[in-house]
Amino acid sequence: MRTVAIADPGDLISTMPVEGLSWVRRGEGLVAWGESARIDVTGGERFTEAQAWFSALGSRAVVRDEVGVRGSGLVAFGSFSFADDSAAGGTLIVPRYVLGRRSGTAWLTAISTSATITAPDLDAACSDAIPVRPLGSVHVSTGDPEAWHSAVGNAVDHIAAGGIDKVVLARSIEAEASLPVDVRALLEPLALTYPTCWTFHVDGLIGATPELLARVDRGLVTSRVLAGTIRPTGDEVADLAHAAALARSSKDREEHEYAVESITRVLAEHCSSFNVPEAPSVIHLPNVMHLASDVTGVLADATTSLELVAALHPSAAVCGTPTVTAAALLKELEGCDRGRYSGPVGWMDATGDGEWCIALRAAEISREDPSRLRLFAGCGIVAASDPDAEWAESEAKLEPLRAALGAD
Repeated sequence: MRTVAIADPGDLISTMPVEGLSWVRRGEGLVAWGESARIDVTGGERFTEAQAWFSALGSRAVVRDEVGVRGSGLVAFGSFSFADDSAAGGTLIVPRYVLGRRSGTAWLTAISTSATITAPDLDAACSDAIPVRPLGSVHVSTGDPEAWHSAVGNAVDHIAAGGIDKVVLARSIEAEASLPVDVRALLEPLALTYPTCWTFHVDGLIGATPELLARVDRGLVTSRVLAGTIRPTGDEVADLAHAAALARSSKDREEHEYAVESITRVLAEHCSSFNVPEAPSVIHLPNVMHLASDVTGVLADATTSLELVAALHPSAAVCGTPTVTAAALLKELEGCDRGRYSGPVGWMDATGDGEWCIALRAAEISREDPSRLRLFAGCGIVAASDPDAEWAESEAKLEPLRAALGAD
């Protein structure tokens, strides 16, 4: 394989062919297409199996990287199920071509099984590209408010009874387009509307997530923890007051502290030092505001980004506290398989560095019918949670995909 510097290609998502892979934030990142290799895994050892496979592949690869920045060279894109017993399992994909841009540098990587390593050409790599295909008319279901209210009420009752402090409930709704889904038709509006999120597509899982589970870059670890949410009003002055109220909210601060603690507990096992902000900040997105804490650390061992992700998942931000108890309760209350929603999604390179987020604000395209999708949203439930407020929060979290679909 070979990576070469190229002229700035412009918008990354508009350059990728249909069904490409995407990892873009603020106009930078990676898009990719084609498959040189892949592994599909299931069960509780899915992360370990995927890591072993990619490590073996990397040890045999002949790499000529003329750029040497984060994301150049040999990379794989991956997504993994939330639950160990999910049929969705997980996937690592080594693409045929990777187009990247970071800090003013653009590059193209070509990966193949051929012994010949020639300089890749972007025009040739995109020669089979076709225009973005419209979705046609799209219908999105409304969901079941009564079932949600019942699940939230039951979760609050379990918390009041003791033994569990927080549980993160998820719900899904169905969407159907009149034509097969072209992922670029969703990625482009998501990247434009939510530039501070990571706009991703990996093997039919698509979304724009604000939550960084773990970035590993030359021994430095970063995790952005989000928990505690409020919906903005659209009025700048009113939203400043809303943000201040969110920062003071005992309910939201409690939910946030559980999520931060679950991350720092794992980092303490792998880092020589780490830093946790004294208080969370508030990040503003078009559809919601979140309490956020950027936790950073210095790795003390040779843990790869995927191995760190395996240790971190599932965090309290997507499961609950204590984790084992919350996971068991979710099986009872949710009554559905989340698939890869709220599981890790991201990329890694041959050194083990990479960037992995939690697959939030996400939808999964049906493998059986590519015109159908499942959209997901989740809410952290604590003792003070109100079912009506949690329903409103889940509706706000569904808004990015609903809007991108241009639903009826």
